[in-house]
Amino acid sequence: MNNTTFGLMHLWVEGDAVTHFVALALLFLSITTWVILISRLWSLRNLKKLKNELLGFWHAKSYEQGLNAFSSPKQNPFYQIAKDAEEASKHHQSQSSNHRELLQTLNYSEWMMRSLKNSVDASASQLQKGMTFLASTGATAPFIGLFGTVWGIYHALIAISSSGSAQIDQVAGPIGEALIMTALGLAVAIPAVLGYNAINRANKLAVYDLNRFTNDLLSYFVTGARIHSGDE
Repeated sequence: MNNTTFGLMHLWVEGDAVTHFVALALLFLSITTWVILISRLWSLRNLKKLKNELLGFWHAKSYEQGLNAFSSPKQNPFYQIAKDAEEASKHHQSQSSNHRELLQTLNYSEWMMRSLKNSVDASASQLQKGMTFLASTGATAPFIGLFGTVWGIYHALIAISSSGSAQIDQVAGPIGEALIMTALGLAVAIPAVLGYNAINRANKLAVYDLNRFTNDLLSYFVTGARIHSGDE
């Protein structure tokens, strides 16, 4: 009776440096993927809660009180955009008397539009953190696992050839064990791809909310009234 055991532990113990490298690379990709997924989903959850504070901002008696209505200013993109809008407006008004080429070329509306766009772009870039890693992991993890499988099968066939015996139980075990690497690669790639798609969709909705808020701010500073006068 053959008492040879196969599995992840046996694969690690019997594997060489290449096998260990592939296994550790997949482990690193998996851990990093889940850290990014959890952190990004948590951030998007908090951003959804922060959106509810817009009602208090627009119903404030003054712009300064509206800014104070936001919680967590450092992590709140709505606060950052509103603060940048206030600073851009003050900057244009304070420098309008100076003969500077930029301010001569851009009127108040254009200046505010560009300033707010830069602020939204900065906030949107924060939402993209980790997305490149997720996309790269989803694209490369299956091939890393496949490489480990091919390498394992190659060495398994060499060992079988050296033993001079090619019975089915001696062939199926090592080759089946090598296929574990492909399964691990898929196990790493699938969450990365699904998470990337889910977060990418949520980011688009978040950027839409930021752009809508920006348009309201632009209208407020230029005309004195919001575009969307109803409740958020």
